[in-house]
Amino acid sequence: MAKAFWTTASGGEIRPVEVPAPGEDEVLVRTLYSGVSRGTETLVFAGAVPPDQHGVMRAPFQDGDFPYPVKYGYLNVGVVAAGPPQLAGRTVFSLYPHQTEYVVPAAAVVPVPDGVPANRAVLAGTVETAVNALWDAAPLIGDRVTVVGAGMVGCSVAALLARLPGAEVELVDTDPARRTVAEALGVPFAHPDAATAGRDLVVHASASERGLQRALELLRPEGTVLELSWYGDRPVTLGLGGAFHSGRLTIRSSQVGTVSPARSGSRTYADRLALALRLLRDPAFDALITGSSPFADLPAVLPRLADGTLPALCHLITYDRS
Repeated sequence: MAKAFWTTASGGEIRPVEVPAPGEDEVLVRTLYSGVSRGTETLVFAGAVPPDQHGVMRAPFQDGDFPYPVKYGYLNVGVVAAGPPQLAGRTVFSLYPHQTEYVVPAAAVVPVPDGVPANRAVLAGTVETAVNALWDAAPLIGDRVTVVGAGMVGCSVAALLARLPGAEVELVDTDPARRTVAEALGVPFAHPDAATAGRDLVVHASASERGLQRALELLRPEGTVLELSWYGDRPVTLGLGGAFHSGRLTIRSSQVGTVSPARSGSRTYADRLALALRLLRDPAFDALITGSSPFADLPAVLPRLADGTLPALCHLITYDRS
């Protein structure tokens, strides 16, 4: 028997779950760490997934249906306790919810590369989103790029853009405390009111209509906003009567559920995830892990993440293996 976290109409709870013996080409994984993807998981916790998105927003190993009860999550790192010889004893990442141990197909786990600590590896799903976003955006050497919204996804995008030769990258957020994270990632920080204008590309990840409006205002003529935010069931209103038409501005969406068309002919989901894990050799990503709690405390922790009383980028959940 294992234990799993479920979101319910009354909050969250830990439930027992029976884990079968692994079959051929399956692995039994004992979880070391999982991560709370604050933006998406708090929307799920609030029951704010729109009905027409229930199918699209299902996590790969989700149990239950939106809105409640649902076992949801997709940032999990553990050790293979049983399975094919080439995986036995390996530390692996999978898109599995918060659960103490589980069985999945062997193809559903990706070994964590040498040089990537297990706790940092929980960020792989978010860095994978950033990789897909940059495949969609296709920034060029020397581009002037702003990232609006210094959450998990925005910071991951900024960290990758900082590696682009000659790029001028700026991370923008209303929270001055995010300046410290920006410094750790090696990119300049600005409040939205002081952000640099005339940008070739703005990646928007603040999940707010004010942030999206400001992203448009920062573009040069014929520039592009890449929209990474997910708003759940909230409507968004934009003022498009200014430079939007005269400047021939573009708003383009990006979503990790499919491999970017720019790479779908040559990269698989597994290729993309393996790349994200290799990129996590950079210790700068440690700045995205801003707190931790034991698994047993998750029913009390998620409401605080949802209402903002516990500020976080990625909140790490630890599992006792003593």
